[in-house]
Amino acid sequence: MQIVLPGALPDPREARELTPHMLKTAPTLGRWLEHSRATVTQASPGVSGCTPYERWQLASRGFVPRREQNFCAGLGPLWGAGQTAAGAPGVPVWLAELVHVSPSREGARLLAARQLDITPDESVALFAAAHSAFEGSGFQASQLATEHWRITIESDFSPVCASPRLVSLSSVNEWWPQDAAARPWRKLVNELQMTWFEHPVNLARQERGLPPVNSLWLFGGARPEQFPAMQEKEAAQVHEALLEPMLAHDWGAWLQALGELETRVLRPLANIKPALVLIGSDKYVELKSRGRLAGLLPGGRISWRNWWSPRD
Repeated sequence: MQIVLPGALPDPREARELTPHMLKTAPTLGRWLEHSRATVTQASPGVSGCTPYERWQLASRGFVPRREQNFCAGLGPLWGAGQTAAGAPGVPVWLAELVHVSPSREGARLLAARQLDITPDESVALFAAAHSAFEGSGFQASQLATEHWRITIESDFSPVCASPRLVSLSSVNEWWPQDAAARPWRKLVNELQMTWFEHPVNLARQERGLPPVNSLWLFGGARPEQFPAMQEKEAAQVHEALLEPMLAHDWGAWLQALGELETRVLRPLANIKPALVLIGSDKYVELKSRGRLAGLLPGGRISWRNWWSPRD
């Protein structure tokens, strides 16, 4: 059994201050940390082009990016798996996510599809309206799911992208392609924004107080064969209750969510000692039990603090 906890790794300085509160709030987790062997993986979003949780998902399935790719490239075939076209060997899988983009102090802000509550009917209507914009653009689109479209690129355009989730946590300007090769894609997105501006779907969403779906975000580009371990594996239990408090640096809410996880998830598994994956803002740590004797070795009970709250 494997339990994955996105948001479970505060930044080092905050982690040091939170340590006694964490141990009091989640004693089961504290004992697991003392008796586990840790593997730390650095997962800088600026390098990988995706969140540490997304990077772990890709790495756990054996994805290996090519020299010209970042880890975000693998999200195409990962999220397109199970679709016949998306799984064709040798064919790069590009996806576009339905998003909302609006002005901000940093230039532009993006809301990912998971933040928009898009319905299947809305997605179908927006796709139908986009047909004319794609004609002669050098791109083709097919519906993959409510939130994602499959994009076929007719040229050799192959941008290094960022995941919509990562962009939603930073700024569009940091990731929006500005080079000449991306001009056709920028033109297409501009035409879609004009097409959807007063679309009935968005007018109805605004009446309900919801942000309009007014843009697409392109990402992916890897091929299915870059997943040598794409075979079925035991599904991990993912609990995201810590993620939003960590991103907001709301440590009171973080400790409250941790206490609820202790009661509902961790304590009932105290004797099972599942494998753990703790995920932070720029790394993740995989933990496997070393047995009770490990805690009796010199420094064994405190060695976890070296990665939990490292000092520069």
